[in-house]
Amino acid sequence: MRNYHISKHNSFYAVGLSYKKADAEVRGKFSLDVPAIDHILGKAKEIGIDGLLAISTCNRTELYGFAQHPYQLIKLLCDETHGTVEEFQEVAYVYKNHDAISHMFKVGTGLDSQILGDFEIISQIKQGFYRSKKQEMANPFLERLCNAVIQASKRIKNETELSSGATSVAFASVKYILDNVDDISSKNILLFGTGKIGRNTCENLVKHSNNSHITLINRTREKAEDIAGKFQLTVKDYGDLQTEIRKTDILVVATGAQLPTVSKALIYPKKPLLVLDLSVPKNVSDDVKELDNVTLVHLDQLSQITDENLAKRKEYVPKAEAIIEKVKKDFLKWLETRKFAPVINALKDKLNTMKTEEIDFQTKKIEGFDQLQAEIISDRIIQKITKQFANHLKSNEVDTDDSLELIQKVFQLELHSK
Repeated sequence: MRNYHISKHNSFYAVGLSYKKADAEVRGKFSLDVPAIDHILGKAKEIGIDGLLAISTCNRTELYGFAQHPYQLIKLLCDETHGTVEEFQEVAYVYKNHDAISHMFKVGTGLDSQILGDFEIISQIKQGFYRSKKQEMANPFLERLCNAVIQASKRIKNETELSSGATSVAFASVKYILDNVDDISSKNILLFGTGKIGRNTCENLVKHSNNSHITLINRTREKAEDIAGKFQLTVKDYGDLQTEIRKTDILVVATGAQLPTVSKALIYPKKPLLVLDLSVPKNVSDDVKELDNVTLVHLDQLSQITDENLAKRKEYVPKAEAIIEKVKKDFLKWLETRKFAPVINALKDKLNTMKTEEIDFQTKKIEGFDQLQAEIISDRIIQKITKQFANHLKSNEVDTDDSLELIQKVFQLELHSK
């Protein structure tokens, strides 16, 4: 078993960019779809990256992994996207070891989200780990870390009200519509794209607008029909997109493509039209704003909307941070145990070898020697000795690296990686 502990020889990095410094256009250049993530994982495996996790959402793109230098991860990302290393460096962040661990906890629990308390990111972390495992790029460290972040996220949801109110882009888009469109129940609404954000937007529209004039369009009609069936909504073919856009009052675009899916030519600007683009990169061409009667709102604008519950949610940040620290402390304790586990196991093997040799010797030397009893007593002594060393290494007052080196030297231990 390899030693997936943090050390100066094998550092754990988080590299990425987010809404904090990168606008939607820049984020779009570095966004990753599933095939791109799989390709990055494959390339990482080829060059010897020791464990890698990739996540890409409308608000951020990040790689978490072991490398000799963060540039290895940065180059993997830039080679697979439309962005350059220079562009990345202007807006990026790089965290190392414990800072990288802390960053993942903040991201996964909604404390680093564009809308405070947005927990949708945790599903992206789950999916990211699933893809890493499928590509054989997950390791025990990443698995334990992801599980710890998921545990912290669940506890914060259950024990605080950090997620009360509008906590997602999908909800914020619906709130924008409710606040800015009169007589919403009589308007024609067209939802183009039924991925996760599209599904969530649809559910919120049905729940809060009391509108039965909602039409769904998706490139794969079956996906739209699955959602429409739950709410008795209308589904149209992808080929009907232009016709449906010209009939609608509100167009919500959540297609998640790499290039715009709605252009100026598709829109008939003879009546007022509100267009909400929930995609990164932008899936509605900027020139749509040139049309009369058309209002175009991108998700970055939606995310800046402050709802009445934000102040209340902020009150729960300290409690959420305390939960994170508790879960993170348990994770770091496990990490330290993994750090000295190979030495303790090697020590146990050495003591067992000594035990076997000594019992063999005494069996030949002493007539009637009780070998079974001797093994029971010896095993108990070995267990107590190794436990004593383990407790010593767990102490905060001990320099673990120096102690490990001394134990290996005194007992002449050989560590074997499998």
